[in-house]
Amino acid sequence: MDAPVPTFADDIRPLFRERDRSSMTFLFDLWSYDDVRSNAGDIGAALEAGEMPCDGPWSAERIALFQAWVAGGFAP
Repeated sequence: MDAPVPTFADDIRPLFRERDRSSMTFLFDLWSYDDVRSNAGDIGAALEAGEMPCDGPWSAERIALFQAWVAGGFAP
């Protein structure tokens, strides 16, 4: 059985804290589906490089969830 495709509302949006959102508002809104989808390549690269969030990198599991959301077609 395949794993369910992650959605922005249920799986991705909750990963971004208020602190993350306020740190990035000069570029995009991490709580906005459209902004995150439009900038998914840059966000994913920053997550993989450990450059985001600013107070420490995400776990491999969180990065994999973000990547699965992208690969799954950006489900809202």
